[in-house]
Amino acid sequence: MSAQQLTYESLLEVFRESDRRFNEKLEKQSAEFRQLMKERDAEYEKIRLETDRQMKETDRKISALGSRIGEIVENMLGARILDKFQALGYEVDDYTRNYRFRNTKLGISGEIDLILLDGDVAILIEVKTKLETADVRRHLERMEEFRRHADAAKILWPPSTRFIGAVAGAVVSDEAERFAHENGLYTIVQSGEGVEIVEVPADFQARVW
Repeated sequence: MSAQQLTYESLLEVFRESDRRFNEKLEKQSAEFRQLMKERDAEYEKIRLETDRQMKETDRKISALGSRIGEIVENMLGARILDKFQALGYEVDDYTRNYRFRNTKLGISGEIDLILLDGDVAILIEVKTKLETADVRRHLERMEEFRRHADAAKILWPPSTRFIGAVAGAVVSDEAERFAHENGLYTIVQSGEGVEIVEVPADFQARVW
């Protein structure tokens, strides 16, 4: 009887020791998991803060870019860009800035930084801080889209209106200037405190949309 009781108690002790070790191991794993989650959350927070910083920096650069483009437009107007185009034979005597257009049926939309106009001629100008060939190519596409917009908005733009294109930049690459002239666009560059229309090649023909 005594041997049987001792054996039973011994078995119970074995079970108790097994439970204790299991609980210790489980607690250790739980602690390690909580530490891992804490480190992960800290890393996520670090990434979030860095992402927020980058987004704010991007917003700042975009805002600065918009201000810079606005400065170039102001320089163009201050440099009497209307008079300079009049000297080329265009009877422009008014302007509008940041003209947005949209036609959902045609699936087109866009914005023109500066439009010089009178009743028959409108010169659509795209302005960049640094003008590259890709910007010129995109403005050519925009001119096509604007022509379609104007044809659909006859109240705003009489059918007789002729559209001329121009591109401008504080810095203009040689390739962009050449590509613009080859495609019938005028090029405007920063010159000192003002701007100038780049002299066009002898065989230049302004494209009309």
